[in-house]
Amino acid sequence: MVKEIFTAKPLINVNGKIMDLSSPKVMGIVNATPDSFYSESRSKGKDVERKVADMIHEGADIIDIGGYSSRPGADVVSLQEELDRVIPLIETVSKAFQIPISIDTFRSEVARLSVEAGAAMINDISGGELDDRMFQVVADLQVPYIMMHMRGNPGTMQKDTNYEDLISDLIRYFERKLHRLNQMGVKDIIIDPGFGFAKTLDQNYEILKKLDNFTVLERPLLVGVSRKSMIFKYLEVGPEDSLNGTSILNTVALQGGASILRVHDVKEAVEAIRIIQKLRQ
Repeated sequence: MVKEIFTAKPLINVNGKIMDLSSPKVMGIVNATPDSFYSESRSKGKDVERKVADMIHEGADIIDIGGYSSRPGADVVSLQEELDRVIPLIETVSKAFQIPISIDTFRSEVARLSVEAGAAMINDISGGELDDRMFQVVADLQVPYIMMHMRGNPGTMQKDTNYEDLISDLIRYFERKLHRLNQMGVKDIIIDPGFGFAKTLDQNYEILKKLDNFTVLERPLLVGVSRKSMIFKYLEVGPEDSLNGTSILNTVALQGGASILRVHDVKEAVEAIRIIQKLRQ
């Protein structure tokens, strides 16, 4: 029998509406980048509306739009180029659909302008480390903030994978950040352990195996393992052949207490949630 991890309902305020994350949600990935590691996630122009419509039909609860690839060794993107990629998409999606939009950025200016354009959440892979103004922008905007763990930047992160105690180090990292954000009046914070970011393959699996340890932080957990190298490198396939592995790891993540699954493939993630919820009845 699968047991409940959370003892209290994790609630966040999204665009003035309460989202109850005790029932796990699915975040669909829309990449406005030409070089994201999974080519099928790249979108532009009219293709975006079709892709988002398909994701909503399949059961997506949130759409995550990003314009800066965070894969290891990704090219540097200027502030203006990132804005040119994401703002039109956010405007298009917010006008066409009634679904919360998350902006995937580590830049405070991109975050601010994206929320003004229609985004409802900020998804920061750097946890404020790459822009010291990010926390203040989040506090000013009062939108949900997804805070991920990473060391360095996408170009250097895989060279910094030494930890004294992986899980304890990550929990202490989040505790420090949460304390500061709480002092600034930020209420809705979601934790992302950062699979694939300054982590070896084995460390990724250790985090997933011990995911329930992060519930000590008393914050909702986001898990993003969709088609990542922890799957395709281990199975010796490519991202395009990693859907089955993704579904398996998403199911494990749900058992460990994940509240949000960030995915390329919405239908399969929704099915995993339905099955886990059936086991919990």
